Amino acid sequence: MAKDKPVMLLDVDGPLNPFAAKNTRRPEGFHTHRMRPEGFEIGKPLRVWLNPDMGPKLLKLGYEIVWATAWRHDANIWIGPHVGLPKLPFINFGIHEDHRDSKLHWKTQQIASYMEKNYPGRDFIWIDDEVKDHDAEYLRKYLPVGIEIFKIDDKTGITDKDMENIRNWKDKKDSGKYTE
Repeated sequence: MAKDKPVMLLDVDGPLNPFAAKNTRRPEGFHTHRMRPEGFEIGKPLRVWLNPDMGPKLLKLGYEIVWATAWRHDANIWIGPHVGLPKLPFINFGIHEDHRDSKLHWKTQQIASYMEKNYPGRDFIWIDDEVKDHDAEYLRKYLPVGIEIFKIDDKTGITDKDMENIRNWKDKKDSGKYTE
C-alpha cells in the first residue's frame, strides 16, 4: 500500500550531483548540464553532473521519494527530468537558519517538522552528503518512527553499494528485523 511505504528524503548536491569530484573528470555515467535555477539567473550557469539511470534505480527501491534539497521546487524542473524521476513533493525549506551554536544541520529541524506534519508515523530515510549522526539522534528523539540516514560521498554521488544499503534497510524494515 503506497501510504505504508517508507519515505526517502533526497538531497541533490552530493547524492545526485557529485559536485566535489575532480573538476576535470566527470564521474562515469554522469552527464554535464548547465543550469540556471531560481537565484542563479545572473552570471555563469551552474555545472551539474547527473546520471540518467539514477532515478529509475531509486524508484525500484520502493520508497515514496520527497526532495530534501535547497533546490526545493526547482529540483522538479532542473534535476528530475535529467535523472528519470517524476515530479515529486519537496520540502520548502525556509531561510538557512544559523546553527553555528548547534551541531545540527540546517535542514534537520525543518525535516522533523515536515515529516510530523505531512507523513506522521511514517518511517523514513534521509540521503544527504552533509548529514551527521547527531542529526539522526535528534530526529529519532523528535519522531517515534524508524529513521536512517545515509551519508553520501559528494565526490561519487550515490553508488551501487549505497543503493544496496538503502535497499537492505527497507528490506529489514519490511521483514520486521529492523531495530533502532
